[in-house]
Amino acid sequence: MNILQIIIFTIVKILIVVTIILLAVTYLVYFERKISAWAQNRIGPNRVGWHGALQSFADVLKLLLKEDIVPDAANKPIHTLAPIIALFVSFTTYAVIPFGPNINVFGFSVPLVVADVNIGILYVLALTSLGVYAITLAGWSSGSKYSLLGGIRSSAQMISYEISMGFSIGGVLLLSQSLRPVEIVQAQSGWMWNAILQPVGFITFLVSAFAETNRLPFDLPEAEPELVGGYHTEYSSMKFAGFFLAEYANMFIASALIVTLYLGGWQFPYLDHFGLSNGWFAVISVITFAIKVAALLFFFIWVRWSIPRFRYDQLMNLGWKVMFPLSLLNIIWVAVLIMVFKL
Repeated sequence: MNILQIIIFTIVKILIVVTIILLAVTYLVYFERKISAWAQNRIGPNRVGWHGALQSFADVLKLLLKEDIVPDAANKPIHTLAPIIALFVSFTTYAVIPFGPNINVFGFSVPLVVADVNIGILYVLALTSLGVYAITLAGWSSGSKYSLLGGIRSSAQMISYEISMGFSIGGVLLLSQSLRPVEIVQAQSGWMWNAILQPVGFITFLVSAFAETNRLPFDLPEAEPELVGGYHTEYSSMKFAGFFLAEYANMFIASALIVTLYLGGWQFPYLDHFGLSNGWFAVISVITFAIKVAALLFFFIWVRWSIPRFRYDQLMNLGWKVMFPLSLLNIIWVAVLIMVFKL
């Protein structure tokens, strides 16, 4: 495969992935409203489209037509840059997450991942660390004390839980002996899922993902009772929509990352023993990946409407006194597994 063909296939994969993420995020808002209505015995959106299915598109149109209001005290360039950073981090993180095996296209073996790089996990950790800048800069540039407090809270929260998240990934890397996401998925063949081999690491990573995406019960940076709306209080129109889109895109990507690292990725246990053709094998694998991600997204939404928000001291105590030690114990557990069972 020459350079031109690689570029063409990469552009096609980027367009497909971006389209899927945009559609998934749009309908994720709709499903969140429907699931919350189900949890609270309400109806939810039911006016725009069939059972309210076009409500999210109506909301986007409304935000497009709204006036973009910027406070006089705001730092206007930074105020505009913050949601752009949030969207950039959200959409570029997915580049290294594989959503299926290699497929044959016109005689070429094409991997179902935008960028199959050897340092994929380091790439993800680096980009997720940049996400805090978007929220912190948004809070500082708004010229509002409420927004500033929301941004400061976010930086403390995300840095605290990034540490336990990083150590949780350490156990995955020890077992797979690779930083390449495709090889991490392949190392979980059969039922050798990391969630089964290291359940403590899976739980600590899952809880850290809630904190990193600012989802309840970890949405302290935008707590309405004490911060009005948090870091995006002074945002309106499409800038507010940018943060809103980034939050749901982060939830989608966090779910995809959890599936990749702990739930076997696109693999259906022992599917390769059925003697399927390459095409059917790829289709079933992609559907398997999508079902796993959808189940985690439902879990994210379910938790939001089931558990109340933590106090800030409870959140920090959980991060430093519980999650951090557990993630270290998980690495020790994985090292023992490797030494005793030669995994």
